[in-house]
Amino acid sequence: MSAPIDVLALSPKQTPTSTSGLLADAARARGLRVLAADQVPAGARAAYYGGPLYGAKVAAALGVGLLVPPEDFLQSLPPDLLGRSVQAMSAGQARQLSRPFFAKPPTDKSFDAGVFADGTRLPELAPDTTVQISEVVTFAEEHRLFLLDGTVHTASRYARFGRLDVAPATAAALAFADRVAGQISGLVPSAVVVDVGLISDPDSGTERWAVVEANMAWFAHSYAADPDRVLDVITAAAGPREAVRHADLPFLDA
Repeated sequence: MSAPIDVLALSPKQTPTSTSGLLADAARARGLRVLAADQVPAGARAAYYGGPLYGAKVAAALGVGLLVPPEDFLQSLPPDLLGRSVQAMSAGQARQLSRPFFAKPPTDKSFDAGVFADGTRLPELAPDTTVQISEVVTFAEEHRLFLLDGTVHTASRYARFGRLDVAPATAAALAFADRVAGQISGLVPSAVVVDVGLISDPDSGTERWAVVEANMAWFAHSYAADPDRVLDVITAAAGPREAVRHADLPFLDA
């Protein structure tokens, strides 16, 4: 479970209507203080929500441990959960590809994910930058799962056919989510976000559920998920460093 905290620390440039605003309301309802990360007093037990670059700067001062899913998470999944081909390669290698592909950074947001006609269309990246390359598929719908201790703590649909479309998670998505949560224990931190989606084949009309990606819970939009339960996951994924469990130590952001 989440470690006790007394402060929710936020990175700058947050707005009341964003996920951070919803989390702030949930935190205040629990009697917690909500402060900018650089205003948290020494000795406070804090949880952090915000961007990874800023988080890396303030984590030590806040005394928080930031849990991050591994870069090779998708490649470690069995085919029945992955539903498509995914591989990691250097940007230099990806630039040589002559076919369409979907590319994204493995965990950070160093460039915008998307479909590229060929490798020459990739943004300027250092040749040794790791890029995750997937075959191009169509996700009819996508759902965000906030996982805590191997179970789905809360969830939300966030897109249909690549466009933002927020709604409660469907029963079918939650059924697949339970299956995913039961199979990825040990592959991700105990508090993490995993996105799943329904792949639709436009030629055959067949559909299959698949894992889209894993994300840092402390840098993820909540969409229609319950903010109070999202806060539980944030507290576990970016709470006091001394409370990080032994099993989660490999997932600590250095």
